[in-house]
Amino acid sequence: MAQITQPITPAGPRHSTPTQKPGRRRLRSGGAGKQQSGGPIAYAFLVIATLISLFPLYWTVVAASRTGPELDTPPTPLLPGSHLIENLKIVWDQVDMTKALINSTIVAGFVALSTVMFATLAGFAFAKLEFRGRNALLTVVVATMTIPPQLTVIPLYQIITDVGWVGHIQSVILPSLVAAFGVFFMRQYLSEALPIELIEAARVDGAHSLRIIWHVVFPIARPAMAVLGMLIFVQSWNDFFWPFIALNQQNPTVQVALAGLGSGDHTIDHAVVVCGALVATLPLLLVFMVLGKQIVGGITAGAVKN
Repeated sequence: MAQITQPITPAGPRHSTPTQKPGRRRLRSGGAGKQQSGGPIAYAFLVIATLISLFPLYWTVVAASRTGPELDTPPTPLLPGSHLIENLKIVWDQVDMTKALINSTIVAGFVALSTVMFATLAGFAFAKLEFRGRNALLTVVVATMTIPPQLTVIPLYQIITDVGWVGHIQSVILPSLVAAFGVFFMRQYLSEALPIELIEAARVDGAHSLRIIWHVVFPIARPAMAVLGMLIFVQSWNDFFWPFIALNQQNPTVQVALAGLGSGDHTIDHAVVVCGALVATLPLLLVFMVLGKQIVGGITAGAVKN
């Protein structure tokens, strides 16, 4: 056997590769699946964008801790005052804010859960099941998103009047149990994220439709369900038009209660109104803190196509 007497050198050009700094090399070689790092300019831009985004919330806290004349007199205050507790007492004295928060939590939570459930089932049917008239029905569902809600107010109010639901929160919940946007959103997500092979494999194993939905569809659709639930919860929480018509100040949601807030003899106390808006915003921030990871993950999963 011949012996190797010379060291083996790798093929290719003999000139050495120029040395690169680690950070710059990551930026240039960042392909799919590789993490890229930003430079000082990117961090500075993110810090500035974060401060600009948080400034309205900060100024809401500042205005809620001031008095009405301080807000109405220039210059606009930029530092917190000492009247936050006093304004909170006025808010609770003028409207039943506790009941409004409870009603809004019930309405927004129930509407979000029902919309996510029905939209996921309908989206799965439109995405993966074959039945006659599927495309025509999907077109009808999408077309309903073009109808302004103002057109349905009169017949809807006539219906809740006939059944005696005026002033009750079920008059706000039942018309919003499912949304066409949610059906279309889940249909688009499941069309891309749910392979038909998984459904066929589950059927071969003997799983019935409900078991397939529970063990296959729901786990895959979980990120999109979290995003849709958050969007519907925020929309229902901030909804003012229909609750203002269907409810009253004796049984309000948060937005209806804010409409009756801050009214004095002849002027409106803007500090009290802003303080009420701050109270109405805090539950939304809490929901985002709880579901923020799922929401960002769902948005990222929808933006990246494998």
